Amino acid sequence: MVRITGIRAYFNGYIKDISAKVVSFISFEESSRKMNRHKRASAIQFLGLFLLTTLIGFTQAPKPNIIFILADDLAQADLGCYGNPYNETPNIDKLAKNGIKFTQSYSACPVCSPSRAAIMTGKHPARLKLTNFLVGERMDSLSPVLPAQWTKYLGSSEKTLAERLKTLGYQTGFVGKWHLGSADSLAPWGQGFDYSRMIGKNGLDYYNYSIYEDSYRNAFEDKGTTYLTDKLTDYALDFIKRADRQQPFFLYLCYSAPHVFLVPRGDKVSKYLKKHEQYKGKYNPYYAAMIESMDDGVGQIMKLLEEQGVNENTLIVFTSDNGGVGVPELGPVPTSAGNLRKWKGFTYEGGIRVPTLMAWKGQFPASQTCDQYFMNTDYTPTILEILGQKSDVSPDAQSFYTLLKNPTIKHERGPIFWHYPHFSNQTSRPSGAIRLGDWKLTKSYETNQVELFNLRTDESETKDLSKSNVKKAQELQQKLSDWLKEVDANMPIRK
Repeated sequence: MVRITGIRAYFNGYIKDISAKVVSFISFEESSRKMNRHKRASAIQFLGLFLLTTLIGFTQAPKPNIIFILADDLAQADLGCYGNPYNETPNIDKLAKNGIKFTQSYSACPVCSPSRAAIMTGKHPARLKLTNFLVGERMDSLSPVLPAQWTKYLGSSEKTLAERLKTLGYQTGFVGKWHLGSADSLAPWGQGFDYSRMIGKNGLDYYNYSIYEDSYRNAFEDKGTTYLTDKLTDYALDFIKRADRQQPFFLYLCYSAPHVFLVPRGDKVSKYLKKHEQYKGKYNPYYAAMIESMDDGVGQIMKLLEEQGVNENTLIVFTSDNGGVGVPELGPVPTSAGNLRKWKGFTYEGGIRVPTLMAWKGQFPASQTCDQYFMNTDYTPTILEILGQKSDVSPDAQSFYTLLKNPTIKHERGPIFWHYPHFSNQTSRPSGAIRLGDWKLTKSYETNQVELFNLRTDESETKDLSKSNVKKAQELQQKLSDWLKEVDANMPIRK
């Protein structure tokens, strides 16, 4: 493995090149003493121009490595840096200390597969028709509607973030939960990733699982010995160690934690059990232990970056695919959304507002909090703008690069939308929503009832203002209706 960093190699190469040109120039001067003054001046100007362009090339910063870490069903209220006093997340909290903590970042959908598709493409799930998690088939015989028809994979024709970055010279790695399709052309190795380690069978178990390695022909199978979260971290470290230091890398690390089943490592549970009563049973000790294992992984990755001397040229994003689970799904209740309403599956804030931390040493300000809102469709154009590329990815995506330079400025994101025409495993029902500025409107697709909230004064969505502010409710409902038509959204079917 190459031991020096890309920057050092870049510098050494240019020094050698400049030295060779200086030697050549000295020889050139000796042999050109008989040239007239005009010709000598032209030659010197040419060499001066060459040296100037060489030095300009040297001063251009190399492309940053990018590590995008996605938790599964992690609530914003689960992390210490967002105020959780029970769960221990020192390494994730360090990202907040070293970078920017966003308080109003959103998933494009309250369940996983659509959210992941939005991250990968910059397109809204409604535009992709991928509006539910891949095996979601829940119905309600008493409802006046059937769930919408939907596409159960991310099409291979869609251009992923990995494919975009490959064209810019990036080495691409995927580790963890994919959940966007299983055919070879739909799997991560068919969607732009050079290195793929995709969770296979028993994806809800943290033991007795399999992981496909670059194809369905090669698989690691656990027989109850290696904790899944730790195994995913090992693969992430392996990818970073393998990466050629002469090229930037993109790692998309999708932990399955803390998704149910709640299966923690046994050696991490006892301290949470001991302080369980101190918090009057408000927090789940098994869930907390699972989050700690993920936090350990983040810490190992950060340590490796420092050891390899690339931490100052690595952009790290940490976020979640949707809100946490607030009902007893496949076991005891995992978590809550704190002061936000509801949880995973709902288009209320608890289902769609997610934790987001972004850090890049020396490039982004440290220990900053940003209260401006954006959606996870926006990552692709933002990353492209950081790299000096065009950021017009889709009508659903808008770069928030300016917030990374100054988190306190006003960011006019405009309207953002949610569309979930299904019945979730977490008791939610078909609905849509829109946010514009401080205002948010939700709409039931079964009853057409709307609710209007002012999130600046009522973050918990407790006061429906649709009757007292009819004009604003009508305005947002019309914008939501127009948008659903624009993207040709798949709607629930009336019985």
